[in-house]
Amino acid sequence: MDEVAFDDFYAASYRRLVGQLHAMIGDRAEAEECVQEAFARAWSHRRTIETAQHPEAWVRTTAYRLAVSRWRRVRLGRRPADRAVGAATVADGPDAVRLDVVAALARLGEDQRRALVLFHLADLSVEDVAREVGAPVGTVKARLSRGRAALARLLADHAPEGTPHA
Repeated sequence: MDEVAFDDFYAASYRRLVGQLHAMIGDRAEAEECVQEAFARAWSHRRTIETAQHPEAWVRTTAYRLAVSRWRRVRLGRRPADRAVGAATVADGPDAVRLDVVAALARLGEDQRRALVLFHLADLSVEDVAREVGAPVGTVKARLSRGRAALARLLADHAPEGTPHA
């Protein structure tokens, strides 16, 4: 992949990947940093990525792994006294519904959240989600089903009064 093709790939994919990772991890600034780092790594692996069928999946997976690694480092680096102090999450963006969905996603288990984001936001097929997360198709289907049910309950709990529950 030459420089122009890589720039086009970046321009076409960056915002979408940040949105997907934000939904997976719940922190937009962290998502932006991880996607930027993943693209930097993609540049140095561009010849390998060029032969890959889904370069966007490569960048998304790399960004997700970076986010998980960073989260683990922060978590392990905390002393017991620090754990008593909860860090407030600052939500960005004006859309209250989007914020509710991201907050509800953050309350799901990591596997369910990742499956839901990849399937619904990244528009991957169940088979592609299974391949990307390294799980059997049946497991991904179960995660999607359970994740949707849990998400519906969480969002129903936050519905404004007078709004019918589905």
